Amino acid sequence: MKTLKIGIASYDEMKARTLAITCGEHMPAKAEPKVWFTLIESFAKLLSEHNRHLVKLIARERPGSLTELADLAGRSKSNLSRTLKTMSRYGLVELRSGERGKLVPRVPYDQVRLAVSLTGTGSGASDSIGTRQALR
Repeated sequence: MKTLKIGIASYDEMKARTLAITCGEHMPAKAEPKVWFTLIESFAKLLSEHNRHLVKLIARERPGSLTELADLAGRSKSNLSRTLKTMSRYGLVELRSGERGKLVPRVPYDQVRLAVSLTGTGSGASDSIGTRQALR
């Protein structure tokens, strides 16, 4: 089972973390999140009921194109394309090149793990609570 680790941190915390990594002062551990959001509400919006249904549909049906997925989902291709591009920026969906340049959506993870610091003293997984949201 593949899990995408996601963290919530303020812009300033993410900036400080990135600088520390760049300067060699911090080496991210495997348990640390790979994707970050500044607001938990943004994460919740991305994984809305509607979008989780879409991810499940992609995983189950493995459509060969966005047009095929639009037909399966009953959504317009342009709306679907915007949603999938946003989801792909966060690693929830991959958009690969298929036959004749068609984009083929795939789901690379079975679940996500959300790390949220309750005390504000860190942004790593070691001092946060993990919450699992199954995508199946």
